[in-house]
Amino acid sequence: MKIKATQIRKGMIIIYNEELHVVTDMTHFTPGKGQAGVQTKMKNLVTGSNAENRFRSDDTIEKANLETRKMEYLYDDADHFYFMDNETFDQIPLDAEMIGDDKYYLLPNTQCDVVFYKEKAINVDIPATIELKVVETEPHLKTATVTSSYKPATMETGLKVQVPQFIQEGEVLRIDTRECKYIERAK
Repeated sequence: MKIKATQIRKGMIIIYNEELHVVTDMTHFTPGKGQAGVQTKMKNLVTGSNAENRFRSDDTIEKANLETRKMEYLYDDADHFYFMDNETFDQIPLDAEMIGDDKYYLLPNTQCDVVFYKEKAINVDIPATIELKVVETEPHLKTATVTSSYKPATMETGLKVQVPQFIQEGEVLRIDTRECKYIERAK
């Protein structure tokens, strides 16, 4: 789908030089002389390289036609993470490299949105919050104040997060996956 350069937005996935790029930042500019345009920072989804590009306001850009499917994370091995389509029950392996540090938020049966371009998975959107069990943390210090002191805790997936002093091993916590932060105890 073709769009005007002025319609580009942060987070949009576009096709530039026949490759997929995600727009990480954009700014409209209007010079004193000449034509207005858009300055963008983009990340190539194939190579991972970053680039800055300037488009004139009358340039047309191709917006990628993406499909999102609800999928369930099943398990992983050394090289791949396996997801199952909730409608067709087809299973697909995704490279561990694509998952990256999101692996610390994946437990079996976690529901995710997998983004496809031309029937090829290009991204996994994990839930904004996830519940994980504390497997290791220091004991509670009676002298610590509630408001200011945190301690490290290791979750069941290997994720390390700072938690309040009153948290103990075996508790289930709600974690913000975007900021890797403790939110609250899970109920």
